[in-house]
Amino acid sequence: MTSREQHDRMANAIRFLSMDAVEKANSGHPGLPMGCADIATVLFSRFLKFDAKAPHWADRDRFILSAGHGSMLLYSLLYLTGYEDMTIDQIKNFRQLGSKTAGHPEYGHAAGIETTTGPLGQGLANSVGFALGERIMNAAFGNDLVNHYTYVLAGDGCLMEGVSHEAIALAGHLKLNKLIVFWDNNNISIDGPVSLADNTDQVVRFQASGWNASHIDGTDPEAIAYAIEAARHSDKPTMIACKTTIGFGAPTKAGTNKAHGSPLGADEIAGARKFFNWDSPPFEIPADILDAWRAVGKNSTKARTDWEGRLAKAEPKLKAEFERRLAGNLPSNFDAVIADYKKKLSADKPKVATRKSSEMALEVINGAVPETIGGSADLTGSNNTKTSQTKNITPDDYGQRYVHYGIREHGMAAAINGLTLHGGLIAYGGTFLCFSDYARPSMRLASLMGIRSIFVMTHDSIGLGEDGPTHQPVEHLAALRAIPNHNVFRPADAVETAECWQIALESEKTPSTLALTRQNLPTVRTEHSPKNLSSQGAYELAAAGGEAVVTIFATGSEVEIALGARDLLEKHGHPTRVVSVPCFELFDQQSEDYRRKTIGDAKVKVAIEAGIRQGWDHLIGTDGIFVGMHGFGASGTIEQLYPHFGITADAAAKAVEARLHGK
Repeated sequence: MTSREQHDRMANAIRFLSMDAVEKANSGHPGLPMGCADIATVLFSRFLKFDAKAPHWADRDRFILSAGHGSMLLYSLLYLTGYEDMTIDQIKNFRQLGSKTAGHPEYGHAAGIETTTGPLGQGLANSVGFALGERIMNAAFGNDLVNHYTYVLAGDGCLMEGVSHEAIALAGHLKLNKLIVFWDNNNISIDGPVSLADNTDQVVRFQASGWNASHIDGTDPEAIAYAIEAARHSDKPTMIACKTTIGFGAPTKAGTNKAHGSPLGADEIAGARKFFNWDSPPFEIPADILDAWRAVGKNSTKARTDWEGRLAKAEPKLKAEFERRLAGNLPSNFDAVIADYKKKLSADKPKVATRKSSEMALEVINGAVPETIGGSADLTGSNNTKTSQTKNITPDDYGQRYVHYGIREHGMAAAINGLTLHGGLIAYGGTFLCFSDYARPSMRLASLMGIRSIFVMTHDSIGLGEDGPTHQPVEHLAALRAIPNHNVFRPADAVETAECWQIALESEKTPSTLALTRQNLPTVRTEHSPKNLSSQGAYELAAAGGEAVVTIFATGSEVEIALGARDLLEKHGHPTRVVSVPCFELFDQQSEDYRRKTIGDAKVKVAIEAGIRQGWDHLIGTDGIFVGMHGFGASGTIEQLYPHFGITADAAAKAVEARLHGK
């Protein structure tokens, strides 16, 4: 049992590393680490199951700093507990170019950072996926291999962001009782007192969402420990409202917004040193306190080695499957399964919507890949994301594979990221492409982190018809293509859809969005190719009947229109080729020779896509012909809308002939 004096000195080590690093950087947020140091000290020293020397141990507890602006709290903890890549030099280089100690915690920069946080509410929403992932893996592999907690430190901003309500409502509904959230209840935001903008009773709010929630003194180690112990014995998720003082110990800035987002200054730090009776120079930790913290980093060494022993003795097939999943590897027969399925599609030539093609592909994939976890934001019957293998996950049965996320697009996307980051699972979830706007912050962070999250976006154009312009995505493909490290797929038929799913599942470092139609499309890939042509991003689908004068590029539902325009132009003596472009991003990664050959040097280049032009000029040039949307859509049937907006084979052919004839 740590004495109160030792606890205080250990907590003060966090405070001074944090304030000194922010001061040296002349940038950062010292207030949260100073206010939350007691919470962190109790959690790490008395409860958190982790091993600093084995940071990727699969059964470690997860600690997520949702209030990512307080990053120095996490960096201090990683240094103090002995994570090898978090050196004192990294602490001294806080917020400097090339350091692991970025302004906000970034997944992959240093061991011990479980997810990228900073945009408020994201870590809290990710944590629902982490906690659900633990329960799903526990159901599959048992208590001996999977039995850990997810702890979250969130601030006022995390709880004010709308995504927080989506997250806590889902967690409460699913009874994720191994999820424990600490709320840094300090009543201060950037503008000043929280009361300027909010007077929500957060404890009552969480209780109304199916959580245990209570108030404690966030500076009282025993109160903190008691609350954690109670939470660990609960049948619900728990929120602990920890009353703290932002910038605790700073003589004039404590308890004010001046301690939030800027360095304290030399005088204030000197006053804090006096307040805490801390006489060590900047970045120096007394040897006995550093030793105590390093011992904390080894608290769970025996728990880890015991776990390794249980894994070694596990039934061989179970052990092999567990290790395969954690490594992120697909089953060894996966490529063969997809190849056989593609061959069948080319022979059967189904005429179905690509949302249905996706369901058909998932029926094959979910049968071959047991770690896929599906879901939808209350659009299961429209997104076609559920298959025979994916029955509903409920609070009474975590051993299934389908999540009903409810009308919570942003919470769903964030939870998908958490499921992915947890390890051992491949998560996908669906909504309408138009509502990618609601999910985009989490989709962007998936790309920034470089993780295999998969987003299924159906009703991808004006082709959805009567729902009208509120639901017809016109700019969304361009907007998603603007995100770095994000593969946006728009397949033309069932074969391309299967190929795009194969790529998404194999892309461990890049998230994917599949944009899928409501309307039926013919199979355009009628000759089987063992190669995944979609992996090239763009490829020649139909050659010209001579030296090409026209090249038509198209995606998705408009490939059929491009082929129709080609037929018309060929009949009129204009040799025309069609290039299918299922993925801009993958095409951009091909060799210069391949790209040059695929784009070709035809006199007229045309793009057909039922969205806006943005992004197409790098294929067709600024003088190319674009057949697509130039504004918002309209209410009407699909049969009315395509001719109304001039997206037809006839309109495309006429535009080409007008250009060829100099009109």
